[in-house]
Amino acid sequence: MTGDPETHAHRRDLGRVFNEVAEVYDRVRPGYPDELFADLVDITGMDERSSVLEVGCGTGQATRSLAALGCSVTAVEPGREMAALARRRLAAFPDVEVETSTFEEWDDRDARFDALVAASSWHWVDPSIGWRRAHDVLRPGGRLALLGNVVVRRPGEPEVYAETADLHERFCPGNPGWGHPPLEDDVRGTDEGWGLVEDPGGLFGPTIVRWYPTVQWFNGEGFADHLRSTSLYRRLDPDVREPLLDAIAERILTRMGDRASRRYLSVLRVGQRTGRH
Repeated sequence: MTGDPETHAHRRDLGRVFNEVAEVYDRVRPGYPDELFADLVDITGMDERSSVLEVGCGTGQATRSLAALGCSVTAVEPGREMAALARRRLAAFPDVEVETSTFEEWDDRDARFDALVAASSWHWVDPSIGWRRAHDVLRPGGRLALLGNVVVRRPGEPEVYAETADLHERFCPGNPGWGHPPLEDDVRGTDEGWGLVEDPGGLFGPTIVRWYPTVQWFNGEGFADHLRSTSLYRRLDPDVREPLLDAIAERILTRMGDRASRRYLSVLRVGQRTGRH
């Protein structure tokens, strides 16, 4: 089974949208808290002798934290500009190699790894290929770790979408992507399995799930840049996207004192590879 070609092509094309804004992405996208990596080490037993495969490393935000643990890291990234920026950012780490490829098409050269890490990237991988490949490139007992950031809100807190919903509808009416972020407590309740991605079946055992609340602060222009780096806004025609983002930045300036938060729950999901072979 190779999956639906049209769905895979759509996933691949969307995965390239970040390549157009690699520098912006690196500057404004949230990273992951140190506590998450401490728990990753605790759960997996990862140390300086471990070999790690990172799928979809982007500009190397999570890769830097993995490299700082002393592990050898092979990072796979399909976007050429993203991969080039990651290589520059990671030049100080001799045990990190960044290869330009999709995970589905990557030549593993029969290498096997102690852990596979995907940070906000696994949803770009074709699940009909990705889960099996992850199982196959891991050593027996190896761990798969999915890291992510979920945008959330808390009751009573000022929140940008609530302040700009009218602008979203004015510039791009009826977009199914528009909507209020979920409440933080509701997201914390989704602590089963692998989250919003398809289930791997019996290839990996039960998951360990940990949550980490984080927040980013922006002025209006910075918040617009942050949105500019996300797939929902990258998909918009520039003639729609840029006026919308200008209007959002102006709204944050005039109604929110030019200071807006983006609240997240960072999440770590870890499961162990099943089988001996």
